[in-house]
Amino acid sequence: MKNIQKCCCYLLLAAVACGAGTTIADDNDSRRLIIDRDVDTFAVLPEGVRRPEGITANPANGDIYVGTFDGSNNKLLRFNRNGHLVASRDFGVEALLGLAFDPVQNKVYICNARALVAPGATPAPSKIQRIAAAFTSTTMPEDVATIPLMGAPADLDVGNPDGSKDTIKFGFGGTRAAPNALEFDKLGDLFVSDSFQGIIFRIHNPRGCTAPSCSIDKFVQDGRLATTGFPPFGANGLAFDKYETALFIANTGDDRVLRLDMTSKVITVFAESINGADGIVFDEKGLLWVAANQADEIVALNANGRVVAKLGEFRGIKRNGTPDGLLFPASPVIVGDEIFVTNLAITLGSAADEPEANVTRWTISRMKLPRH
Repeated sequence: MKNIQKCCCYLLLAAVACGAGTTIADDNDSRRLIIDRDVDTFAVLPEGVRRPEGITANPANGDIYVGTFDGSNNKLLRFNRNGHLVASRDFGVEALLGLAFDPVQNKVYICNARALVAPGATPAPSKIQRIAAAFTSTTMPEDVATIPLMGAPADLDVGNPDGSKDTIKFGFGGTRAAPNALEFDKLGDLFVSDSFQGIIFRIHNPRGCTAPSCSIDKFVQDGRLATTGFPPFGANGLAFDKYETALFIANTGDDRVLRLDMTSKVITVFAESINGADGIVFDEKGLLWVAANQADEIVALNANGRVVAKLGEFRGIKRNGTPDGLLFPASPVIVGDEIFVTNLAITLGSAADEPEANVTRWTISRMKLPRH
């Protein structure tokens, strides 16, 4: 009986590993899982500034940019390579999610998820914005495009082991947009994930368009980009493979990483059971690093969607109120041989059973990438 169960497990794993044709580094010769739990604190956010979510970096000088996802005191922060805060721009009630650095124009692009601020009120439209990389407290951001309301994705049929199927009907969508992550392609188009509408949007050449009316269209909408799970965010982190034949998409509520073929627009499951798959980023060797926000770790996936490395862990709350290690890691960015991660540390369920409720100061973590 045990051998039968073991064979079934192997078959299930083989079915999940559907990354054929991708450019992720294949690690089939390695049978050892790399685990490194060492985590350094790169920076502590200023007192009163909470819940860092989006992150990006200027690889030329090592500056790290961080946006916050809070109630009424949201900030865009800029740290130098030593973790010292050099600039802070107030965004008030406007929640900042994904960020992307544009080396061509030397600007930071921002997912301004205004619609997430007041659930009981009429939402303001969510937008994509940009701001000078060397911003100050008074630098004005520029609106690039408004995220259109397109409605919920079509019903999604989910197969069962006995051959039957269940149908998921998505009722949420069309009232609030949740732009969550950004990724440029080599042509200069900007792709945006919408976690609520289950959409990947495309902004055509934002560097050359006339803001705030840059052309934005629905590249693909699919029930697999939405979720009925927890945390309640569907399409999230984005990352292109080396040749941009595929766009990889984290679905946080479904604990999945998806693969979108850029030619056919077919979506397949690349990896399952990444607990709270959030932000994602490729390293130079082609491993896909995923922030598992419910597991408090960062994992690396190889060409087969197999976890081949795990970094970080949560070790409790320090006396100064900061997390020791990772706590709800949301977004990663790689600079050189280091990976920087925002610790969102937000309570989404009952505060009584979540260590995030005891955090009083928020952090950005830093870890060394393992050598291969």
